[in-house]
This record gives sequence, structure tokens and C-alpha cells, in this order.
Amino acid sequence: MSKAAELAALIGSQTALSNRNLIINGAMEVSQRGTSFTSTANAAYTLDRFTWYDTGAGVVDISQATDTPNGNFKNSLKVDVTTADSSLAAGDLYAIIQNIEGTVSSQLGWGTSDAKNVIVSFWIKSPKTGTHSVAVQNSAQNRSRSEEFTVSAANTWEYKSVSFIGDTSGTWLTTTGVGVRIAFPLAAGSTFTQAAGSWGTGNIYASTNQVNCMDDAANNFFITGIQLETGGASTPFEHRSYADELARCQRYYTVINDNLTGDSNDYPVYALARWDASNMVMTMPLPTSLRASATVTRTGANIQMQQAGSSTDVSTVAHINTGRTQVTIRGTVGYTPSSQTAGVAVFLTGARINLDAEL
Repeated sequence: MSKAAELAALIGSQTALSNRNLIINGAMEVSQRGTSFTSTANAAYTLDRFTWYDTGAGVVDISQATDTPNGNFKNSLKVDVTTADSSLAAGDLYAIIQNIEGTVSSQLGWGTSDAKNVIVSFWIKSPKTGTHSVAVQNSAQNRSRSEEFTVSAANTWEYKSVSFIGDTSGTWLTTTGVGVRIAFPLAAGSTFTQAAGSWGTGNIYASTNQVNCMDDAANNFFITGIQLETGGASTPFEHRSYADELARCQRYYTVINDNLTGDSNDYPVYALARWDASNMVMTMPLPTSLRASATVTRTGANIQMQQAGSSTDVSTVAHINTGRTQVTIRGTVGYTPSSQTAGVAVFLTGARINLDAEL
């Protein structure tokens, strides 16, 4: 069926033409944590909404790359193998994963008799030809299924689509927890594999035929244009605006800093209130509502407080409370708050406030 015919069929069936992609940041455009991640740790988030899982001795660097399949995409996620794992143990696993919130995936009806079929489409550039896998799991990782696809040419961009029959069994969260986990394995030991094409009760990430993309330190693996949608036929990738995609990402991870936009003069300013004899508090509004209460960290330079034209560092920063729309922080300052004059404010001059509400 041609793409035009597929589109006509979608319109005829009243399938949504927008907001059909359950994946966030599938075009790899948003990367608030940075653009490169050296010796990426197990379970570390990299480009927004994508995390890296590994349990073996292999090591990778992950980055936001400009190597893409065509002019319709600006970025891809690159996995650069720096330490190979050429002989996989049973418990070795290497995979790119996105955890989809249950409030997003609830429309699939998985775990009920109304379970919908889905199709995953994406562009991939793999160092290996042969059988690759895509897998889906529930939050408890006791319902999972892998499906296979074939890479025909190594180190060449290829478009793939993989279908999954909806699961009528198991428990699939429809809350703010993990509703569906989707995995793109580079390699998997026997502990994490099973024959493709059926639902199982194990913690499965790949089929038993999965190739090993981790077997050489020269290997580079790229992926972009990931789309997960209901139905039996893939549709063209749903390009959302950068502003829309960023806002979706900020529900799970938000950075407040002076140069997030690349403008060195972009200094967020926050009002202060007295906490006690040597501490002040400030409340920072957030750009979008968080999924849950966040873990708050500070990186980069100190927070600076400006008072009547002079500045002082906020030497000790402690998180007080995080709502879903704001965060309150207490800081120790170098003078007695009772002696403050008019015009006290906080500038984030080089400091980054990181709020992590990831799944």
C-alpha cells in the first residue's frame, strides 16, 4: 500500500493524524543533559527520554549526532562502542530504552480484552547485518514480547517497521508509572532472550537470533525517527515542533540555568524570603507540570545573590520542597538577612538547577 493510500485509510477510519506517536523525542532533537555521554553508565539517561541499559563488561559513549538518514531529520542517537563484548555471557545486556508513562499508553488497553495492536517504526544504521530485535515490556517486567527485523546493509541507514499484537493479559499500568517499556537491544545474553513473536512472562529484551552489535570497538550504532502508534500499518513520522517536544520532555526532566537557550545574558531572577538568621529561601516556577516530585541537584557555578549592586555566593543549597509546578530552595548567604537592603534578588549566573522526575 502506498503512503498516500495509507493516509487515506487513516482518514477514513478516523485515526488521529496528530498526537499518534507515543514516543517522546523520537527525532532525538532534545538533549537537556548535554550532547555527549562518555562511558555511559547503566540506567543513565542520555538524550531526553532515552536511557541506556547494560549489564556486561562492554562500554559505550552516547551522543546526539548529526548523522541522519535524510534531510527530514536533524539528529540521531549514536552509540559508539569503546570497549567491546565479543563473547556474551547469559546475563549480558545492552539496550536503548524509553519508558512510556501509563497515562500515555493507557489508550492501548493492554491487559484487557480491548488490547490494540501497535507498530513501531524507525530509522536505523547498524554496524551489523542480520537479525535485530525490538521488545516491549510492562512495568513489572513479567510481560514481554520481542519481534525481529533484518538489517540488509551494515553502516547504512534503513527504515524499519515492526508490528506487535496487543497483550490481553498481565498488568499494564495506566498511572504516572511505567506503562510500557520499549527496548532496542544492541546485544543480549540468553537470560534476556526468547523466540520472537509471542508474549512471555520473562524479562525479555531480544529474540534468540539477535546479533551482537557490541562485538567490536569500531562499532557505531545510530537510531532516529522512532514512532510507536496503534494500528497495523506505519505512517510517516510525526514531526512535532521543538517547543512541543521540549515541553513533553520537561515533564520528566527540567533544567533551569543561565545559558539553556545559548544566550549568556539570559539570567533567571528569583525573589528571596528570609528563612532564619543566615538562610534565605527562593521559589522557582517550572516551565511545565512535572510527572511527580523531582530529585533536585545543582551543577556548575554557585548561585549568586545580588544586593544593592553587589553580589555574594549562596554557599550551601538545600532542596526544601518540589511541587509539580515549582521548586523551593534554601541557601546560606554571607550576611545576616535582617541587614538586607532593598533590591535583593538571585541570579543563576552559571549555576544549573536540575529537576529529575523520570520514570
